Amino acid sequence: MNNVASYAQNEIAGMDELSMEIRALIKSSAALNQIKENWEEQRQDLALALERNRRLWTFLASAMMEETCPHTHDVKQNIINLANFIFKRTNEVLSSPEPDKLDILIKINMQIANGLSGKA
Repeated sequence: MNNVASYAQNEIAGMDELSMEIRALIKSSAALNQIKENWEEQRQDLALALERNRRLWTFLASAMMEETCPHTHDVKQNIINLANFIFKRTNEVLSSPEPDKLDILIKINMQIANGLSGKA
Protein backbone atom coordinates (compact mmCIF):
# COMPACT_ATOMS: atom_id res chain seq x y z
CA MET A 1 0.00 0.00 0.00
CA ASN A 2 1.37 3.39 -0.91
CA ASN A 3 1.60 6.32 1.51
CA VAL A 4 -1.43 8.17 0.10
CA ALA A 5 -3.68 5.10 0.35
CA SER A 6 -2.43 4.42 3.87
CA TYR A 7 -3.10 8.00 4.93
CA ALA A 8 -6.61 7.94 3.44
CA GLN A 9 -7.41 4.64 5.15
CA ASN A 10 -6.23 5.97 8.53
CA GLU A 11 -8.16 9.20 8.06
CA ILE A 12 -11.41 7.33 7.34
CA ALA A 13 -10.87 4.92 10.24
CA GLY A 14 -10.77 7.87 12.65
CA MET A 15 -13.98 9.50 11.40
CA ASP A 16 -17.38 9.36 13.02
CA GLU A 17 -20.44 8.48 10.94
CA LEU A 18 -21.47 12.11 10.40
CA SER A 19 -18.03 13.06 9.12
CA MET A 20 -18.04 10.11 6.74
CA GLU A 21 -21.47 11.12 5.39
CA ILE A 22 -20.27 14.69 4.83
CA ARG A 23 -17.14 13.44 3.12
CA ALA A 24 -19.13 11.04 0.92
CA LEU A 25 -21.55 13.78 -0.17
CA ILE A 26 -18.68 16.14 -1.04
CA LYS A 27 -16.77 13.40 -2.85
CA SER A 28 -19.84 12.47 -4.87
CA SER A 29 -20.47 16.11 -5.75
CA ALA A 30 -16.86 16.52 -6.83
CA ALA A 31 -17.02 13.43 -9.05
CA LEU A 32 -20.23 14.60 -10.72
CA ASN A 33 -18.85 18.12 -11.14
CA GLN A 34 -15.63 16.78 -12.66
CA ILE A 35 -17.67 14.90 -15.26
CA LYS A 36 -19.86 17.94 -15.92
CA GLU A 37 -16.86 20.24 -16.39
CA ASN A 38 -15.04 17.74 -18.63
CA TRP A 39 -18.07 16.26 -20.37
CA GLU A 40 -16.45 15.16 -23.63
CA GLU A 41 -13.49 13.50 -21.94
CA GLN A 42 -15.25 11.98 -18.92
CA ARG A 43 -18.80 11.27 -20.02
CA GLN A 44 -18.02 7.53 -19.98
CA ASP A 45 -17.65 7.80 -16.17
CA LEU A 46 -21.17 9.17 -15.71
CA ALA A 47 -23.02 5.91 -15.05
CA LEU A 48 -20.57 4.85 -12.33
CA ALA A 49 -20.63 8.28 -10.64
CA LEU A 50 -24.43 8.32 -10.69
CA GLU A 51 -24.57 4.78 -9.29
CA ARG A 52 -22.26 5.73 -6.43
CA ASN A 53 -24.39 8.80 -5.70
CA ARG A 54 -27.55 6.68 -5.80
CA ARG A 55 -26.03 4.18 -3.34
CA LEU A 56 -25.08 7.03 -1.02
CA TRP A 57 -28.64 8.37 -1.05
CA THR A 58 -30.03 4.85 -0.56
CA PHE A 59 -27.88 4.64 2.58
CA LEU A 60 -29.02 8.08 3.79
CA ALA A 61 -32.70 7.30 3.19
CA SER A 62 -32.36 3.92 4.92
CA ALA A 63 -30.72 5.57 7.92
CA MET A 64 -33.75 7.88 8.25
CA MET A 65 -35.99 4.82 8.60
CA GLU A 66 -34.03 3.32 11.49
CA GLU A 67 -35.73 3.41 14.89
CA THR A 68 -32.55 4.78 16.43
CA CYS A 69 -32.38 7.75 14.02
CA PRO A 70 -32.26 10.86 16.24
CA HIS A 71 -33.74 13.27 13.67
CA THR A 72 -37.24 14.70 13.86
CA HIS A 73 -39.99 13.25 11.71
CA ASP A 74 -39.84 16.29 9.41
CA VAL A 75 -36.09 15.99 8.85
CA LYS A 76 -36.40 12.27 8.17
CA GLN A 77 -39.21 12.85 5.68
CA ASN A 78 -37.29 15.63 3.94
CA ILE A 79 -34.22 13.42 3.48
CA ILE A 80 -36.39 10.58 2.16
CA ASN A 81 -38.11 12.99 -0.25
CA LEU A 82 -34.72 14.28 -1.43
CA ALA A 83 -33.54 10.71 -1.94
CA ASN A 84 -36.60 9.97 -4.07
CA PHE A 85 -35.88 13.09 -6.12
CA ILE A 86 -32.24 12.01 -6.52
CA PHE A 87 -33.35 8.57 -7.75
CA LYS A 88 -35.76 10.10 -10.26
CA ARG A 89 -33.21 12.62 -11.50
CA THR A 90 -30.56 9.91 -11.81
CA ASN A 91 -32.86 7.93 -14.11
CA GLU A 92 -33.55 11.07 -16.16
CA VAL A 93 -29.84 11.77 -16.58
CA LEU A 94 -29.10 8.17 -17.52
CA SER A 95 -31.88 8.09 -20.11
CA SER A 96 -30.92 11.44 -21.64
CA PRO A 97 -27.42 12.50 -20.53
CA GLU A 98 -26.65 16.21 -20.52
CA PRO A 99 -24.04 17.95 -18.35
CA ASP A 100 -26.42 20.63 -17.04
CA LYS A 101 -28.73 17.96 -15.61
CA LEU A 102 -26.03 17.23 -13.02
CA ASP A 103 -26.27 20.71 -11.48
CA ILE A 104 -29.15 19.93 -9.13
CA LEU A 105 -27.54 16.67 -7.93
CA ILE A 106 -24.29 18.50 -7.19
CA LYS A 107 -26.11 21.35 -5.46
CA ILE A 108 -28.23 19.08 -3.25
CA ASN A 109 -25.22 17.04 -2.15
CA MET A 110 -23.27 20.17 -1.25
CA GLN A 111 -26.18 21.79 0.57
CA ILE A 112 -26.77 18.67 2.67
CA ALA A 113 -23.03 18.35 3.37
CA ASN A 114 -22.90 22.00 4.46
CA GLY A 115 -26.00 21.55 6.61
CA LEU A 116 -24.56 18.47 8.30
CA SER A 117 -21.30 20.27 8.98
CA GLY A 118 -23.12 23.28 10.44
CA LYS A 119 -22.16 25.64 7.60
CA ALA A 120 -25.66 26.09 6.18
